[in-house]
Amino acid sequence: MPYTTNPNLPSVRMDAVRLLRSGWSTRAVARHLGFNQSAIVRWKQRAPSDLRLRTIPTCSSKPRHHPAQLPNELIAAVINYRIKYRRCAEVLHHLLARDGYCISLSSVKRVLRRQGLITRSPWKRWHQSVPRPLPEKPGILVEVDTIHVGPANQERFYVYTILDVFTRWAYAMVANRINTHRSYFFVKTAQTACPVKFQTIQSDHGQEFSTWFTEHIQKQGYGHRHSRVGGYPFLWTPCLHSNG
Repeated sequence: MPYTTNPNLPSVRMDAVRLLRSGWSTRAVARHLGFNQSAIVRWKQRAPSDLRLRTIPTCSSKPRHHPAQLPNELIAAVINYRIKYRRCAEVLHHLLARDGYCISLSSVKRVLRRQGLITRSPWKRWHQSVPRPLPEKPGILVEVDTIHVGPANQERFYVYTILDVFTRWAYAMVANRINTHRSYFFVKTAQTACPVKFQTIQSDHGQEFSTWFTEHIQKQGYGHRHSRVGGYPFLWTPCLHSNG
């Protein structure tokens, strides 16, 4: 049945079927309603047996197949890896490529989303970033980030880093773990060492800079914004100040 956006056509189809079942011929109904006779025949074939229903819905225009669609074996592999490893799409994409599967990251995400294997937490809140200010003076825009240091097979430590975009003043602190509380403590410590007042702090979307960090930073009079996803980190070489 042809696709249409006419909102009244589903009820017109059912009216045509009622006329047919009252004794009208398909040709007579076609002339009465102004449709092709073959359309009336198709409506009759699709009509439900219960005439109390008021409409015959329009079929979706969504294609049933696509020449570049993923094979069922590859879809099953993505689902099995998700159930087995319980990891994110990026990790699953790496594991699939390691085992010889040829699939893009976007396809992995699409399969997980369609299968209901990616759900958003109802408690997670979106980041509400302030506009990016133009760093025309010291302290207007300060960038903060964390660096993972150490080989993967040994205990790793982290380096908190902060940089004033205008003056390139930088400060760093070594930590054995990262979280929102330690991030908040680091910003306060860096502010004590910095000769100018911070105004806007920019970070990535790491969990150590989540909503709790934003709320407490704003209570101190700072603005907090998140950088564009996939953006490049800032480059600098500060002296390290350790703090266990």
